[in-house]
Amino acid sequence: MDWIAPSLAERGVPKSAWGSFERASMSPGTALKLWHAIQQLDVRDALPAITVPTLVMSHAESSIPAAQGRLMTRLIPGARYVELPGRDHLPGADDPEAVAGEVEEFLTGARLGAAPDRVLATVLFTDIVDSTRRAAELGDRAWLELRDRHDAVVRAAIERFRGREVKHTGDGFVASFDGPARAIRCACAAREGARKLGIELRAGLHTGECDVIGHDLGGLAVHIAARVGAAAGTGEVLVSGTVKDLVIGSGIDLEERGTHELKGVPGTWQLYAVAAPARAVLAS
Repeated sequence: MDWIAPSLAERGVPKSAWGSFERASMSPGTALKLWHAIQQLDVRDALPAITVPTLVMSHAESSIPAAQGRLMTRLIPGARYVELPGRDHLPGADDPEAVAGEVEEFLTGARLGAAPDRVLATVLFTDIVDSTRRAAELGDRAWLELRDRHDAVVRAAIERFRGREVKHTGDGFVASFDGPARAIRCACAAREGARKLGIELRAGLHTGECDVIGHDLGGLAVHIAARVGAAAGTGEVLVSGTVKDLVIGSGIDLEERGTHELKGVPGTWQLYAVAAPARAVLAS
């Protein structure tokens, strides 16, 4: 069964582990008898008698030649043949989503796929202003030390305001919150903390439905938040009109920053800047 080992190795499973599995499954003599029995199997005469809808799938580089799958398809009346890339012989071992998709389409006539998990969240993007210039001025070692201190400040703010760090972008963060007011206060706290280190931040926020992709977030709402952040000036916390409407009555003052076209996002967007450092008070 050496035809399985290469694909397992590509996914980090050592060939020795597959060998151990084979040895634990049967004795060498039994394995040889099984292999000889497989080689002698010939069901070609029975295939024309199959009268139910049939799907035949092969992998293009499998040790079981794809030509055999094409032959089976010709012998089974009305059979459908699909050849997938890869060399795995076991169904779905290389790309289970591809195999499952073909089976789903064959059985139902459509390939719907799994609906992504979506959540309503406020997404915050932060970014160090002029990070490249500061790095060049300070040198690698001093810059890395300063950036580590910056990271600690921002992470502390995210934790304080009950956010979730989605990813670290090198000179900034992406975080999500279940409330826009907390997200704004987190951005302001991170900005003030960074200023004490001699660093200026800019931040952008938007609230919308996001696709949950493992630990990451995706979807248009994330792209909008990123574009809002890119439009922010030095030391500015910029929010979309959606966020502005949601924080009415929170005590957070916002100033109009005009209408903007956000790259890659349909329409025009009214943006607002936090007028003064929002009160660093945890919402209940």
